[in-house]
Amino acid sequence: MTKNRLDLIYSTVLCAFLMFPALADAQIGRRFPSERKVVKDPVTGTMLTFLTSTPGGDSKIYPTHPQWTSDGQWIIFRSGRVPGEAMAVNEKTGDLVQVTEGGYSGALSIAQKSMKLYFLRNVPVPTPAAAEAGTTQPARRRNAPRPMQVIEVDLARVFADSKAGKMQKPSVYQRVCGTTPESMGASGDLALDGGEETVYFRVGKEESAKYLAAGTKIAEAFGPRNMGAGPSGIGSMNIRTGALKHVVSVPFQVGHIQSNPWNAGEIVFCWETGGKSPQRTWTVMADGTGLRPLYPEADYEWVTHEAVISRDEVAIAIMGHRKIPGTENTGVNAPGTAVSGANPGQEADWGPSGNRSKPTGLGIVNLRTREMTIAGQTASGSGLWHVHGSPDGRWATGDDFSRTLYLIDRHSREMIELTKGHKETASDHIHPTFSPDGTRIQIQSAMLSDDGKSMNICVVPVPEEWLKRNYRK
Repeated sequence: MTKNRLDLIYSTVLCAFLMFPALADAQIGRRFPSERKVVKDPVTGTMLTFLTSTPGGDSKIYPTHPQWTSDGQWIIFRSGRVPGEAMAVNEKTGDLVQVTEGGYSGALSIAQKSMKLYFLRNVPVPTPAAAEAGTTQPARRRNAPRPMQVIEVDLARVFADSKAGKMQKPSVYQRVCGTTPESMGASGDLALDGGEETVYFRVGKEESAKYLAAGTKIAEAFGPRNMGAGPSGIGSMNIRTGALKHVVSVPFQVGHIQSNPWNAGEIVFCWETGGKSPQRTWTVMADGTGLRPLYPEADYEWVTHEAVISRDEVAIAIMGHRKIPGTENTGVNAPGTAVSGANPGQEADWGPSGNRSKPTGLGIVNLRTREMTIAGQTASGSGLWHVHGSPDGRWATGDDFSRTLYLIDRHSREMIELTKGHKETASDHIHPTFSPDGTRIQIQSAMLSDDGKSMNICVVPVPEEWLKRNYRK
């Protein structure tokens, strides 16, 4: 068979493989009936807006990333309504629209200066021999490196054509910004830079090792989840040209890569172990300079769930979820739950950290001054766990192991429970994230689920009387 003929078959099989998920009933722009419901919290009285309310396998984007589109009208989320595809819901109307076709991998990153969505997508590559035989390549080992595409979605066009009922082929809405080579081992938490010309992603061990100084001690796995070993790193791609760069390598496992949406070229990430890390939070600039711990932590501190919340600030949780040694039989600090999995991080292998013999709570770290303040903490139980804050600096929020959502006034330090009853049996935690204008908080909740597990997208308002508060500067 001629080379041209072989190339044609190769290209045809590749295109067919890439387009396989694009079935007639799973197309970008597909609309679903509104499920929007307003429900009164039976304990706190807060009016909760459930934007989805059926068991569709919904989950919100992680709190490290924006949730709302730049026009403030749509929330992007993950869902099983169309397996492997992302959805959008209009906060006012409840309209549900499929916004990807062909699948995505890892984080969904929403632009805040344009109506665009970015994500990674696996590139299946059939070998020429397999293409000639009409089959794809043999199955790879799990988590083996592979080429990855960075995809851009024109959300404005998707929403307009979907509303008009005149959708076109997927390539009209989805653009391939570039492709990473298999050797790079790209994966994970794609984050769009604040300048919206670059995306960041995790780089594999082999690629990261090339950039480490000779003699660098590589971290071993830390804790009972056997995670955290290095090396790892961060790479970047210019979304206009597809040009690739290596940002930084570190001797441990990188996780939770996020950008500062207000400050171009600034990255925050973590040492990921699945629990307590020797040094959890890190920051670096896009050119690889300025690598340092964001909040230098002590052995007794269990720091987790960092999230950039404003131009100069990052929220962190300093956990107080474990009993103080010697108080096991006194009831002091007991989280008090019988639900399996609802009270994690109790294994002795995590070390001595995470109890309230030292200060704990929702910390706010200033990226410029490096000062940290504690915004608040629950009186007992696990303490605040997943944390966030409003960009204007007025409010902070956090959840705990009971899936209760708390609101903190950063000026007065007053703290209230906003909503409860989101079921400790839920398939995930509620993961609060503030809206850009600081007036509401998005969570994921199993409150409405019959099985106590399936989750829905929910928006919780900041109380009107709080929004009316004024403070002299």
